[in-house]
Amino acid sequence: MATTQEQPSPVQIVFLLSDNMLATSTTLPMEMLLTAQSASQRGQHRQTSTLGLELSTASLSGQSVVSRSGLRLTPDFSLAEAPSPDLVYVPGLWRNPRPVIRRSGAILSWLREQYQNGALINAVGTGCCFLAEAGLLEGKPATTHWHYFDQFQRDYPEVLLKRQYFITQAGNLYCAASVNSLADLTVHFIQRLYGKAIASHVERHFSHEIRRSYENSGYFEQAKSRHPDEDIVQVQLWLQDNYPREVSLAQVASRFGMSTRTLNRRFKAATGQTPLEYLQEIRINNARDLLKTSNLTIGEITDKVGYQDTGYFTALFKKQLAITPSEYRATVRAKLFSADTQ
Repeated sequence: MATTQEQPSPVQIVFLLSDNMLATSTTLPMEMLLTAQSASQRGQHRQTSTLGLELSTASLSGQSVVSRSGLRLTPDFSLAEAPSPDLVYVPGLWRNPRPVIRRSGAILSWLREQYQNGALINAVGTGCCFLAEAGLLEGKPATTHWHYFDQFQRDYPEVLLKRQYFITQAGNLYCAASVNSLADLTVHFIQRLYGKAIASHVERHFSHEIRRSYENSGYFEQAKSRHPDEDIVQVQLWLQDNYPREVSLAQVASRFGMSTRTLNRRFKAATGQTPLEYLQEIRINNARDLLKTSNLTIGEITDKVGYQDTGYFTALFKKQLAITPSEYRATVRAKLFSADTQ
């Protein structure tokens, strides 16, 4: 009897809506993502993935919002009812974002929760203030709209503002300086989801002019790991997206058309690490961030970063950092408290 292969769950993408937003910071990436899904389903690019996307919009209360242009946008959900997202789009706000940010305490809590759950979150322009106000960008690189650089630096001195970059990345957090940069970033996300051919197809349809590549316009934590082996780059991106799940290297190798031995050899040659070492590094780095920014228990953090055994996670954490997770949390919390009270 023939068996049918189980289809992967669709990727949940939630677009946050807010009063005084720039509508194009939602409509443009939404149209690009739908174009990518349609191209994949048609199979014109020898693309085996027919990954589904579930796109939805959400506002704080579920009520309509009014954009900068006066366009009224009606969301699919309130934040409380929105599906658990894999990817969040935070919109840009027109001019001074502070009045909107001051009224957005519940939105900030929701963003912190999605970050703790492992979602990728990107914000554009002054919408990056949502991430900064939520405390997610402390000690991390970020950018924003050029007109707001000085005010952003004054409001969030603990954020590492990168004025010379149009895109920044720190773990699962991305900032784009403008809607054009957001389009470049969306092409990058499409490549992660569907591969280079589909990403190129979307880019050609939405950007006829020659533009600087995503890699050349941004500041990225993994910049030191760049290398020319594109297959291994795709493996790295897959591991970054799937680190919370149970990962079998044999299945990863098969997914990318390699034997386990070949995967290990090529990965080591390209990055200087084995795939397992790379995966462990991703998980430990995300655990460090959760220990610093959340009140989750060690057991809960163990589960969220992809381990089932708290003892094993603790031993691995101590092996890499020479300190236990509890000791690390106590140390970074003490430093944060000292900085806040000075």
